[in-house]
Amino acid sequence: MHDTAAVALAIFLVLVGISHFLFPGYFRTLVPSWLGGWAGMLVAGSGVAEVMVGGLVLVPGCRVAGGWAAAALITAYLASHFDALRHARRDRPRLLERPVGVVARLAVNILYIGWAAAVALTAA
Repeated sequence: MHDTAAVALAIFLVLVGISHFLFPGYFRTLVPSWLGGWAGMLVAGSGVAEVMVGGLVLVPGCRVAGGWAAAALITAYLASHFDALRHARRDRPRLLERPVGVVARLAVNILYIGWAAAVALTAA
């Protein structure tokens, strides 16, 4: 079970990392406005980081470090979601820009952090 959760996390991270390059426009919308001038570089950098961290999680000998790196990386993304919560309004056309959608995004990311931490703890 532990290996399955780790491999699933690794695949998830690699696929999301690759999608930063396939769909950069979407990921740029997640960058807080106060970092807007860096959006392109942040999207590309975080995509590379996710692929690299996914690779760490995939290798059993690196799984502890990879799990903690994944938890830290996903935790860093919370800044984006808290910024989105600050700007969320009920009348927004996209669900993910409304308060309920942003809260759901936060909750899912907290679950991702837990998943990554569980991988790190069970690999030790």
